[in-house]
Amino acid sequence: MGAVHAKAPPSGTIRDSQPTGIKTTSTPVSKKEENDVKLNIDKLPVRVQRIVVDGLTRTKDDIVIKEIKPLLNAKTFDELVHLSYNAKVKMERLGLFKNVVIAIDVSKDHRENGYEVLFEVQEFRRVDGGIHTSITNNDGSLDFQVKMPNILGRGERFSLDYTVGTKRTHGYGAYFKKPLNNNPDIFFGTTAYQFYGEYPWSGYKQTDRGLAFDLTFPTILGSHNIQWEGVWRDLRALTRDTSFSVREQAGHSLKSSLKHTFTIDTRDNLVLPTAGMLWRTSQEYAGLGGNVEFAKQDGMFQWNTSLPLDAIFQMSLAGGLMRTLDPNASVSISDRFFLGGPLTLRGFNLKGCGPHSHDNALGAESYWLAAAHLYSPLPFRPGKGRFGELFKTHFFINAGNLCNLDFNNLGASFQDFATNMRWSYGCGVVLCMGRIARLELNYVVPMRVQKGDKANPGLQFGIGIQFL
Repeated sequence: MGAVHAKAPPSGTIRDSQPTGIKTTSTPVSKKEENDVKLNIDKLPVRVQRIVVDGLTRTKDDIVIKEIKPLLNAKTFDELVHLSYNAKVKMERLGLFKNVVIAIDVSKDHRENGYEVLFEVQEFRRVDGGIHTSITNNDGSLDFQVKMPNILGRGERFSLDYTVGTKRTHGYGAYFKKPLNNNPDIFFGTTAYQFYGEYPWSGYKQTDRGLAFDLTFPTILGSHNIQWEGVWRDLRALTRDTSFSVREQAGHSLKSSLKHTFTIDTRDNLVLPTAGMLWRTSQEYAGLGGNVEFAKQDGMFQWNTSLPLDAIFQMSLAGGLMRTLDPNASVSISDRFFLGGPLTLRGFNLKGCGPHSHDNALGAESYWLAAAHLYSPLPFRPGKGRFGELFKTHFFINAGNLCNLDFNNLGASFQDFATNMRWSYGCGVVLCMGRIARLELNYVVPMRVQKGDKANPGLQFGIGIQFL
């Protein structure tokens, strides 16, 4: 719970009512005195005479005063301890301080029920940074970062990043984030970036230069994020073998879009949860300027539960639908949905499902995906309680479909969408790398393949964070 030091009057004993991690000190009491005098800390009256914050340099006084002012209303010692701890946690979450230590003592003027509270704060360095590696879905990267925490004294954060990926990707960006109304869960952010990526499964490469503004806030139902993004995109053929269907989309485009994302996440682990659920939906409208116009809706649901013998059952559903708003234009290949690979539909090559042209995946404007997983400890539990706990056996079955809907004949399109599906099953081993990523090595058997799909039976390796 953090370091909270408190000193109580020596006229009694404090018994079993402090929150975990809070230490109180008082004069030792003999067993006879303990039987004679019992003091309930919940009812111990207090009056806060003085609050001192030591270590402030660039953090503004007004934001600190707003967080510690509720301590003056504390009526009992227990309430004082909890209010102090809440102030500590919130100031750290706001990004004001690297560490906060609290000391509670009786007042020096010995007034009745008088107490003083001392906050010893450690501010962040003005400029910090580092080099680290990160793992995304089937890709790794080396990240160089320079950051300036609490740059304006009210929890603002500014960072500069340069990233080099393992699959010929690289980019750089500048990001600014500011908490609003002293609430770490409500914040405004803006970013400017440039990113270059190669997409060999579709035979193109693209450079994005963009600017985005976003607002994140919670509600009683879940977390919301509203983002506006303007991006200038330059799409080019990757090789001389790139199909004409991709080449005809090459060139510059300007996209201006508004996107809303809603998330409910009660999982106990982001990489390999044992309980909880995830619900995420997003709606995007492109057409607020520029020459890209479409409406897009997609979402996913994941449910996890623990079973006897340390087994875990997981069910995942996902789907999406989009439509161009310009009757004379089609949706760009860089905006479409793709399916296939160890992170989505196992048993197929990466982005290997759906329409193709000369081995280049073209994507589609709608998709659905369903999967069921069973995770269990390794047979005979080697390394139980140690390194062996990071490994799980994995049994799964997954199915999905990807196609372009005919909005003039939706009945036939949805029938085809539901019946002409792909599906596969298999088993393997999963390595959970803490909260960083997870690795899967599976033997997969594709059972139903459609024309143009790139099936991948046998062993399939995947690494990433978000698996379906």
